[in-house]
Amino acid sequence: MRLDPEQAASLVHRAATGDQRAWDALVDEYGGLIWAITRSYRLSAAEAADVSQTTWLRLCENIERLRDPGAVGAWLATTARRECLNQQGRGRSLVLMDDMSRVENRLEPEAPVDAGLLQREREAAVRDALVHLPARSQRMLRMLMADTPPSYEDVAAALDLPIGSIGPTRGRALRHLRQILESGSAEEGASVLG
Repeated sequence: MRLDPEQAASLVHRAATGDQRAWDALVDEYGGLIWAITRSYRLSAAEAADVSQTTWLRLCENIERLRDPGAVGAWLATTARRECLNQQGRGRSLVLMDDMSRVENRLEPEAPVDAGLLQREREAAVRDALVHLPARSQRMLRMLMADTPPSYEDVAAALDLPIGSIGPTRGRALRHLRQILESGSAEEGASVLG
């Protein structure tokens, strides 16, 4: 069924009040449109499904603030396009270079044979110094130094801190850690913390 603006607006208003049938009707009406848009951006099926889900989530978050509920289809299409662009930008970085010689000149020489050993020694020195910090600072630094660090929101929640204090608290903890490292071995402290 093709909805006219009045029908679309009615469904939006009903969906905003929690009417499941209205939501189902909106999904039936515009789900194919969103899917077609995601596929036109050449996203994988999984990426397209993520974008589709995020688009519906955005509608759920903003349904009461739509300026023109009768134009919900256009709103969904625009949102889907934006989410497609966001999805494309996430894992795909493309750097265009006009001359590869510029890149080759900036490449570092191969690492020395003992580089791995030296790196492990530096990491051990940091781990040893870390235990001398207050427990909260230790926990924060371990969280933020993970291979995939959590968001500041997650760190703030885990440590029961205001999100705005994470950066300054981290800075103080790193300065304290640097002092500990420098008092034990200035060379290791400087090379590990930069």
